[in-house]
Amino acid sequence: MLDEDVFAPYVDFLVEGGLDGILALGTTGEGILLSTEERKRAAELFLAAAARRFQVAVHCGAQTTAATVELTRHAVEAGADAVAVIGPTYFAYDEEALYRHFAAAAEAAGPFPFYLYEFKARTGYSIPLSVIERLGDRVAGLKVSNQPWEAVEPYLLDGLDVFIGAESLVARGLERGAAGSVSALAAAFPEGGPEKRAALERFPFHSALKTVLAWRGLPVRPDVRAPLRALTPDERSELEQWLESS
Repeated sequence: MLDEDVFAPYVDFLVEGGLDGILALGTTGEGILLSTEERKRAAELFLAAAARRFQVAVHCGAQTTAATVELTRHAVEAGADAVAVIGPTYFAYDEEALYRHFAAAAEAAGPFPFYLYEFKARTGYSIPLSVIERLGDRVAGLKVSNQPWEAVEPYLLDGLDVFIGAESLVARGLERGAAGSVSALAAAFPEGGPEKRAALERFPFHSALKTVLAWRGLPVRPDVRAPLRALTPDERSELEQWLESS
């Protein structure tokens, strides 16, 4: 179940850290592992806690088109500033299937800013550029979490706001016209510090970030939604030693 009491202090932490906004329930937020109702409730809690102090985009990508549309409609009705949708996993989808999936989500978003979430390492495929072209002005932009740079560059399309996911590629992306970054590391270090990413990736990443947040004084538990796993006692000790020395 959701730890509802954590949302307000966590959002305060992010606002005070200087972020312009968040992508709620994305990869780092474990959104894909929550039930549809949990995702709706979490979106509402993020929006209430933000209280218009910064922007809240809600990730609405799900395994089925029906669930994606349902989550998108809810995010819009709840007052999200934007929605983002990653493609469904497991099956092999051709261009027409992906176009219909994203078009249905974009229609559900209506006039609200609609973003595609490109992350080949998670979906197993990249969104074809032809699909983005067919969607036209229904797409406001993309979050692109691919690596290396050659897998990002094709998505720097004229007229679209592109946000870079990989911290190591942000500077290059900004030089090439990207609008900004949506950083997983910023979930625990909103003040910056991309060099910390490699250190944290030695551990199960989601639990490591929650451990960092608790170490920084937030009432965040280290447990994660299975099949993600928590840190072992040895991993926790190693991470805390690194935090003390960094």
